[in-house]
Amino acid sequence: MAYDRSRLLNAAHQRGDQHWTDLITRLGVSRATAYRLWTGRGEPKATIAAAVEREYGVTARQLVERTAA
Repeated sequence: MAYDRSRLLNAAHQRGDQHWTDLITRLGVSRATAYRLWTGRGEPKATIAAAVEREYGVTARQLVERTAA
């Protein structure tokens, strides 16, 4: 399974968030976490995935999709 940042980015853009720093306020995360989520360099933990779902309507299942083995 792999984190699909495109779904987060699409939802963020629809809400008017255009930069990774917008995630800091919207999700209540650190700068480092916001940057990793925006750039795809890290998967969201359960609490962050819950915040993403609450703020953007993207579920944890949608953020992480199965990759071919």
